[in-house]
Amino acid sequence: MPILYREQVQQTTADISHSSESYCLITSLCAFMLIQPGIVLKTSHALGEQADSVTNPKMGTVLMEECTRVRKSYDYVENPTVNTVITSFFLFGCCFGLNRHNTGWLHLREATALAQILGMQDENTYMFDNVVETSRKRRLFWLLFVTERQVIFLDFMAYALQKHRPLTLHATIGLPTVDPDSSNSLTGFIHLVNLYRPFDDQFIGLWNKSRTDCSPFTLARLQQQLTEALPAFLHTTESQAADLRTSQQWLRTMVWQLSIANGFLSSTSPDSSMTFRFPIEVAKDLVAVTAQFSKQSMEVHGIGLIEKVFDVACTLIDVMSCVPLESRKFEPQPQEYLSQMVTLIGTLRGGESRYLPLVTAKIRDTLPGMGSGMQQRSSAIGGSSAAGDGTSVGGVMVKQEGSEGSGGKSPFEQPPFMHFYPLA
Repeated sequence: MPILYREQVQQTTADISHSSESYCLITSLCAFMLIQPGIVLKTSHALGEQADSVTNPKMGTVLMEECTRVRKSYDYVENPTVNTVITSFFLFGCCFGLNRHNTGWLHLREATALAQILGMQDENTYMFDNVVETSRKRRLFWLLFVTERQVIFLDFMAYALQKHRPLTLHATIGLPTVDPDSSNSLTGFIHLVNLYRPFDDQFIGLWNKSRTDCSPFTLARLQQQLTEALPAFLHTTESQAADLRTSQQWLRTMVWQLSIANGFLSSTSPDSSMTFRFPIEVAKDLVAVTAQFSKQSMEVHGIGLIEKVFDVACTLIDVMSCVPLESRKFEPQPQEYLSQMVTLIGTLRGGESRYLPLVTAKIRDTLPGMGSGMQQRSSAIGGSSAAGDGTSVGGVMVKQEGSEGSGGKSPFEQPPFMHFYPLA
């Protein structure tokens, strides 16, 4: 979802020698690109040479700190611009990629506050801008809207703490208009917004336990909304489809977590989303959808997508430790879904070092019967980077970097380099 246009970036780059704001925007953008683990560039598109990673967290950190230093030299809060908001958002993305969640939250909250100062939450603000600027501001507002909700859920799952982080942005303006002549990126972005729109102050209050008026009907209806939120076929880029399908299953898991926390689940409920076995269904769906996508289309979203797969896997582990598992002919068992998610976590850039050890440790502690096998799988995945395009790990074919992915040749057209949703 472009919140910066090529011509605008070129103009801003030309202004960095005499504009602190332009300097900070370009510096934060470069830092963000260097820190995200899924960004790749082809050294020679014409020759079809191997894509090289541009990830360099150390250099990205230097640029992030430089941006922060220069920002202290001028008052960007009193008279903010759209670029001021974008700079704060990129700084948030940098911190998120470096696992500095508290600092990242501060930058995200700064971005939403600056957006409110500019009146982005007020529909009347958009009456006097030109079409291009109006479209950019709407996209930025909804990007912040989605990101704020994602971070609240991700931080809760990562730290198992009730941080009581409130929302600041609400669905108070119209969505960007889909231009029939534009690319599919805007269509994908609107699908993403629609996935997160049901998560309002009421739900976040229930999530933070600041409200107690939760009901099984409300959560069952929300599960139904999530199930129907995306069409069977997405007219989007592959990277957007990977984000949308993964986010959908992750959000279903989040709502289920709230259902079990409030004691609403039953083994005999006719609604599968209100049963103890529902995470098995979610894991099945997640494994099926991620098999369609290339490795690059998932890695471009950085650790945000990996965290979502990790959350679904951890929830499945908890369910497997407590719920009797039924053996059904001609149907994969939950252990197989878990195995495939562990393999996915370990093969995506950024997952092997941070999340693979965590998920294997959880399996070892929670499911001792599977622990030794998963430990061997973890070691094999970590040591298979030089093994070629395909390596068998515990009976599962693990695709190496540069291969098509678990589903063979992707049915999606490869998106342009800058066509991605940061962190989403």
